[in-house]
Amino acid sequence: MDPVTLTTDRLLLRTVGPQDTDAVYDACQDPDIQRWTTIPSPYLREHAQGFTEQMVPDGWADGSMFTLGVFLHSGELAGMLGITMRALGVGEIGFWATKQHRANGYITEAVLTTCRWAFVHAALDRVEWRAEVGNRASRAVAEHSGFTIEGTLRAAVNNKGVRRDSWVGSLLPSDLGLPSTAPYLPAPS
Repeated sequence: MDPVTLTTDRLLLRTVGPQDTDAVYDACQDPDIQRWTTIPSPYLREHAQGFTEQMVPDGWADGSMFTLGVFLHSGELAGMLGITMRALGVGEIGFWATKQHRANGYITEAVLTTCRWAFVHAALDRVEWRAEVGNRASRAVAEHSGFTIEGTLRAAVNNKGVRRDSWVGSLLPSDLGLPSTAPYLPAPS
């Protein structure tokens, strides 16, 4: 799939490339990003370079991962998000915000915009969110974005060689007033 650019009143969501390597590297020096995500720690410049120059373009090219930088209209990096394909019609979203741009609603706005795109243009019928138990900032974004928190999965995340419990939630097209590509028959209440 060809990369897309999405816009909101406050944000520009676009793929990252070599011109963004330094901004990604700088952002990923934040101990909170290293603690709560599965990026390498310590995070080296070569990690940022591999991400911006190979991982992001390859994910778009083979349709395995749709990664977008979250930029303010000024051009400043505010965060990153990606949807990784897990099964037919199912993707898992992950995201982080730069330290100076947390608690402004930027990532929630980016998550909603990207999920709408994924439901309409990438034929997804379910976007899953997972975060290590205790990552309250990630859970707040998921809840503000309309995800239904479905529970806790034991030992579901391997973060730097340690198995940890994970919260899991989902967003469906119907949660955003959009049609699904396949019929959905919920379990009886």
